Amino acid sequence: MRRSPVSISLSSYGAEPVRQHGQGHFIALVAAAGAACIEWREELLTGEEPATLARSAEQHGLHSVFSSPLELWQADSHQPNPALAATLQRAQAFGARQLKVSLGHFNAQHDLRSLANLLSGQPLQLLVENDQTAHGGCIEPFQRFFSAVEPLNLPLRMTFDIGNWQWQRQSALQAARLLGRHVAYVHCKAVRLRADGKLVALPPGAEDLQQWEQLLRHMTQGLTRAVEYPLQGDDLLSVTREQVERLAHLGQARLENADV
Repeated sequence: MRRSPVSISLSSYGAEPVRQHGQGHFIALVAAAGAACIEWREELLTGEEPATLARSAEQHGLHSVFSSPLELWQADSHQPNPALAATLQRAQAFGARQLKVSLGHFNAQHDLRSLANLLSGQPLQLLVENDQTAHGGCIEPFQRFFSAVEPLNLPLRMTFDIGNWQWQRQSALQAARLLGRHVAYVHCKAVRLRADGKLVALPPGAEDLQQWEQLLRHMTQGLTRAVEYPLQGDDLLSVTREQVERLAHLGQARLENADV
């Protein structure tokens, strides 16, 4: 039975536990749960040694994604974020194959040739994610961005965060229809409105999983999907393994039909 690869974003274990134990503490857990990939979180690092984490992840058979809160485009500059070059180097030091950043304030005046020069020869793929902001969490800027960069044939794709669209009241299904062909990595989380009016990420229910199946129909078969919702409980291995299994089998019918 074919399975799609699943990644675990380490933020799923909670900011405080991850900072307390260090991100290397979770490598064996993620591997034992059946995940194929681990997502390092730059904002939760507390002095970990990149080479040590990279070596341990590789020994446990895990690929790595490096997630940074960096915005690719800033509002007051036409050039790519000046921190991008160093962040690419840092991601590579952590053994990552992909660097995930936010789109930021993209507009028609931004210098795509400078971005192309920066990414030229890079061993990493840059993943641009929809975040929860008004400037980086709406469909239309991503349409304009990928239309502009597609002719340049850059090592650049999209992280499609299913839940983040809700912060700007965007349709995830419409986003998948319009942007799905650019997606290389999917962040999965259910989102609910709390009594205090705040949107929060939660593990998926049956209805969420059915919706995610529909979204994935607009994307490449078998792409990596990441847990980015709370993983909590006394038995974290069991909790993580259950969620890995749920995400691994999303789109399974399409994969099996492709083999026929």
